[in-house]
Amino acid sequence: MPGVNDIVWQALATHRAKVAKTSLVELFDGDPDRAARYCIEGAGLRLDYSKNLVTDETLNLFSRLIDANALPQRVQEMIEGERVNVTERRQALHTLLRTRPNRVPEPIVDLGTDVATVLERVDRISGDIRAKRWRGHSDAPITDIVHLGIGGSFLGPQMVTTALENVRRSSIRTHYVANVDGHHIDGVLKNLSQKSTLVVIASKTFTTQETLLNAETTRAWLLEKMEVADLENHLIAVSANTRAAMDFGVAEENVLPMWDWVGGRFSLWSAVGIPIAIAYGFKTFRAVLDGAAAMDAHFEEAPFPENIPMMLALLGIWHINFHNAESHAIIPYDHGLRLLPNHLQQLDMESNGKSVNTQGRPVAYPTGPIVWGDEGTNGQHAFHQLLHQGKRFVPIDFILPLRPNHDRIEHHDWLVANCLAQIRALMAGQPAPRDDRAAAHSSIPGNRPSNLITMDKLTPETLGALIAMYEHKVFCQATIWHINPFDQFGVELGKQIGKSIYS
Repeated sequence: MPGVNDIVWQALATHRAKVAKTSLVELFDGDPDRAARYCIEGAGLRLDYSKNLVTDETLNLFSRLIDANALPQRVQEMIEGERVNVTERRQALHTLLRTRPNRVPEPIVDLGTDVATVLERVDRISGDIRAKRWRGHSDAPITDIVHLGIGGSFLGPQMVTTALENVRRSSIRTHYVANVDGHHIDGVLKNLSQKSTLVVIASKTFTTQETLLNAETTRAWLLEKMEVADLENHLIAVSANTRAAMDFGVAEENVLPMWDWVGGRFSLWSAVGIPIAIAYGFKTFRAVLDGAAAMDAHFEEAPFPENIPMMLALLGIWHINFHNAESHAIIPYDHGLRLLPNHLQQLDMESNGKSVNTQGRPVAYPTGPIVWGDEGTNGQHAFHQLLHQGKRFVPIDFILPLRPNHDRIEHHDWLVANCLAQIRALMAGQPAPRDDRAAAHSSIPGNRPSNLITMDKLTPETLGALIAMYEHKVFCQATIWHINPFDQFGVELGKQIGKSIYS
C-alpha cells in the first residue's frame, strides 16, 4: 500500500530526488533515441511519453509498483465479473458493453447475451427512426432527438455525438439537456416541433431529480399538441426501473434496460448511447464500441511498459504523489474533441476523488487530480500562460489526430505546428540572460512534462479507444491507491440536502 512503510514507494521517493537534478533537455541530449524508445502503440493510438522526467530506472520502479499491487490480476477480476465495486458489492462491467459475443469471458456469458439483446434493440429502433419508419403521432417522421440525462448519461453521449459531427453526417438533429436551470430546456424546446421530436430519458433508477424534472417539463410540452395515448410514439427510456418508466408514459417496448453494474460515467457504451446510433447509424455506434474493445484487449494483453493505460496511470501517480501535481490538463488539438475534457473530468474526479481506502481507513496521500482543459489552439491564448510561466506543476496530455476530417490542409498544418510547438516550449523553455532583470520577464523555465497522444485520424474506432484508454488509466490509479473508483457517495449528499431545502 502507498505510504511511509512501502518499499517501492520509498524507492520512488528516493529516485525522485535523483531525477530532480536533471532536465528533459539533458535527458534527450544523453539519449538520441529517447523519443523512439519512450513511445508505445495500441488500438490505433500512439503515446509519446518521452517528455516526462522519467528514466529506465523510473520505469523499473513503475513495474515493481504494478507487481506489488497485483495490477494485472485486478484487471482480470474486473473484466471477468468479480465484484470489484467493493462498497456496493457490484460488478463493474463497462468492458462487457462493448465486447463482441464471441469474446465474452466464460463467467459472464449470460450477461453478454443480455447485452447483445439490448444492442439488437438499439439497432432496430435507430434503424426505424433513420429510415422514417418510426412516425410521430401525426405520422410525421422524427427529425429531432432530445436526450435527457445528467452526469455520465449526458456528458458521455454528448461528447461522442459532438466528436463525430465532422466524421459522419446526420439528417437527424440531437439535443442534450442536463441542467435543471429552466433556460436550458426552454432554449432547446422553443425551436422544435412536438410532432417530429423523440425524447430519450436516461435514468437508471428513474428517480434522478434533475432528469425527471426536465422529463416532466418535456412531457407537458408534448401534451400541448397530443393526447396521453400518443406519448408512446415520442418517448424512449433507458432505465433499470421499467415500471416507473411505463407509469411516466413510456411504452414497455420502448424501455431499454440498464444494469446496476453500469456506472453512469461508463454508460455511454450502453443503450444510453442510442442517440449516437440514431444520429449516425448503428454501424457507427458499433464502431465506437469496437474501438473501445480494441483498447480493452490491449489493456488486458500488453505487458508493461508497452501498455498505454498502465503507463499513463503510473506517470500520473509519479506526478501526483512524488512531484506534488494537483491538477492534470487535457488539451485536444481537434475541434471535435472539445468536450472530451468535460467527460474526462467526471470520469476521473468522480471515480478517484476519494479520501478513504477500500478498507474504510483514511488515506495519507493525494488521490485523484483536478482534471481540466480545453481545445487547442484556444487555450494558447488563455491558460497556457500559467502552464509556461506559472508556479504550478501541471502535467498535460496533448491529443492530436495526424490527419483531419476536412480538406483545409493549411489549417491542419498550423494546428499540428501549434501543438508540437507547445510541447517543445514546455520542455525546453527560454532562459533569460544572467543579471538582466528586464529579460527575466520573458524567461520560460521549461522542464514541464507532457504526453502526446496521436492517432492517424479521428474515427469512431479511435474515439472509442481514446475514451476506454482513460477509463483504464483511472482504474489502474485507483488500484494502486487502494480506493474504490466505482462508487460516488459524495454526489449523493448534496442531492439529499437539496431536497430538504426545496421542501
